[in-house]
Amino acid sequence: MSSVPVAVVTGSNKGIGFAIVRDLCKQFPGDVYLTARDPGRGQEAVAKLQQEGLRALFHQLDIDDLQSIRALRDFLKEKYGGLNVLVNNAGIAFKVQDKTPFAVQAEVTLKTNFFGTKNVCTELLPLMKPYGRVVNVSSTVSCSALGRCSQELQQKFRSDTITEEELVQLMNKFVEDTRKGVHDKEGWPNTAYGVSKIGVTVLSRIQARLLNQNRKGEHILLNACCPGWVRTDMAGPQATKSPEEGAETPVYLALLPSDADAPHGQFVSEKTVCPW
Repeated sequence: MSSVPVAVVTGSNKGIGFAIVRDLCKQFPGDVYLTARDPGRGQEAVAKLQQEGLRALFHQLDIDDLQSIRALRDFLKEKYGGLNVLVNNAGIAFKVQDKTPFAVQAEVTLKTNFFGTKNVCTELLPLMKPYGRVVNVSSTVSCSALGRCSQELQQKFRSDTITEEELVQLMNKFVEDTRKGVHDKEGWPNTAYGVSKIGVTVLSRIQARLLNQNRKGEHILLNACCPGWVRTDMAGPQATKSPEEGAETPVYLALLPSDADAPHGQFVSEKTVCPW
């Protein structure tokens, strides 16, 4: 078993994820795994970094596929005995002008962005070693979407006692309500991406709380963050930041020094804690 520290970035063959891997290759003192659904694209991305003199390793990961997540879990357990840094970056978004029915967009977007991310956490968080760092890439869209929820929903999403089960019920209810065409009436905003990222931010708050309860002395820090509006296939060419700039806050959180005890359970943008 290798005693080398290990970092994993999900959805990292392009865009912000790729930029995060590049930075970790330069700054993280251990093995860095670039992951992608498609092994061909993943290997291509690793080769691209190799040309820059950087060494990333590849492991297949499709966060929509529980077997794929578990294969990565077993690999990490066997080879490294755990995990030091996890960046949950994988995510999807429909374009604004996409004609796909909203109910379908809701189901598909939440399946990956919320439920996929949650499944990765369920399988990999128990592997986190002491002083581990977990970064869930969310979005400030989660903040604006939260502001467009009904007061009742806002209260639930801001609660310091909400459980993962309750959050899952709410995320399922959103998908159900869009299917019935009643999501407006039920107090939801008109953004599937926004609701999926509310889920990621609230999930992060819950997970940090559980780490405090169950693994207090282990100094693991877990946060959600917004990379900003970044020029990627997802956001398009009009966005204000390069992928390299988008990687800054996630990498900062992934590399918080071992003597740091904060931020933890926070939503962080531009390396600054934002109110939720």
